[in-house]
Amino acid sequence: MKPQFVYLASQSPRRRELLEQLGVRYELLLPDEGEDTESIEQELRGEPPARYVHRVTGLKLDAALRRLEDRGLPPAPVLCSDTTVALGRVIYGKPRDDADARRMLRELAGRTHRVLTAVAVASGRRRLEAVSDSRVSFAPMTAARIAGYVATGEPLGKAGAYAVQGRAAAFIARISGSYSGIMGLPMHETAQLLRACGLKI
Repeated sequence: MKPQFVYLASQSPRRRELLEQLGVRYELLLPDEGEDTESIEQELRGEPPARYVHRVTGLKLDAALRRLEDRGLPPAPVLCSDTTVALGRVIYGKPRDDADARRMLRELAGRTHRVLTAVAVASGRRRLEAVSDSRVSFAPMTAARIAGYVATGEPLGKAGAYAVQGRAAAFIARISGSYSGIMGLPMHETAQLLRACGLKI
């Protein structure tokens, strides 16, 4: 029997929008209150960005599968994703505060960085994963422009301190790769994984 929906283990409204754009029915499978989700995203010393995003996505999927079992929910594919921004081997996660966001944007301004988004799907005993690797080139940015953008509040909660679909689009000179992957869920790779699990897309 083909699955009719997926569990989305993500709090990101952008990932919900992208799944809706694909026409995929989903149910949210969010962490319980008190569940430690932050420690999953801790970097390991010297860890390359591609290995980091692969490992973190796998850990998120493990946690979501435990949640599914603990809650006694009906079976369906479970989808997790993680996005990281990298300049060389330096990983830019979510900024701690406005000052950290300004620092990140100063370092990214006028340069080209990578955005890696891993997607993992579990269905029964199968686990499938794909990684989208894109390049984003920022135009040079003045300190005043950076401060103005940070003051909007948009950078907080975003890897690399920016949202490609938001006001940061004004700073982006060039993109190479998957726009939806930079947003947080590469649609081509996600559709392939879900089709492999039996979903009709």
